[in-house]
Amino acid sequence: MTTSTTASLTRDHKGSQVPVPGIYDIDSKHTSVEFVARHLMITKVRGRFDDVEGTITVADIPEESSVEVTIGAGSVSTGEDQRDAHLRSGDFFDVDTHPRWTFKSTVVKQAGDQWKVEGDLTISGVSKPVVLDVDFDGANITPWGTAALGFSASTEIDREQWGLTYNQVLETGGVMVGKKVRIELNVEAVARPQDATA
Repeated sequence: MTTSTTASLTRDHKGSQVPVPGIYDIDSKHTSVEFVARHLMITKVRGRFDDVEGTITVADIPEESSVEVTIGAGSVSTGEDQRDAHLRSGDFFDVDTHPRWTFKSTVVKQAGDQWKVEGDLTISGVSKPVVLDVDFDGANITPWGTAALGFSASTEIDREQWGLTYNQVLETGGVMVGKKVRIELNVEAVARPQDATA
């Protein structure tokens, strides 16, 4: 069993520290997908999705790497049951018709110390391109001897582009729910055993 993080890190042609090539499965128990939206134009409501799975494929050339993620829309949680039920309804996510959302990368490129991951985000059956600002947070070896990687990422979307247009106009002006939604991810992914890829 290796006990050094050097087994899960290497350097690319630019000298940046990057993960060792391979397929890494997202560890849902140590991964968070959160969102932040304006409420009543004056405050922010934060929510999360607990059902997250996917893979990160790290290529020999980092720019040829890829990401695929699936999110269970019904796992939304904002800390308020009535609001969560409304989000699951046809006014918003319509989880009975579209139970799962997906993100599939199309381009990975380095931008200074950060990475840009472009891809198609599908919400409630509508696919639109988004760009994630991604930081590689490092690597370590689990107590079971497998390599684990950490990434953080964020983006901002206009929910109405995905058909999520429900709102209410306020008497004092403005709307109940803001159009802009910030998405924040903290991802832990574990190297898939070599025999599992054969």
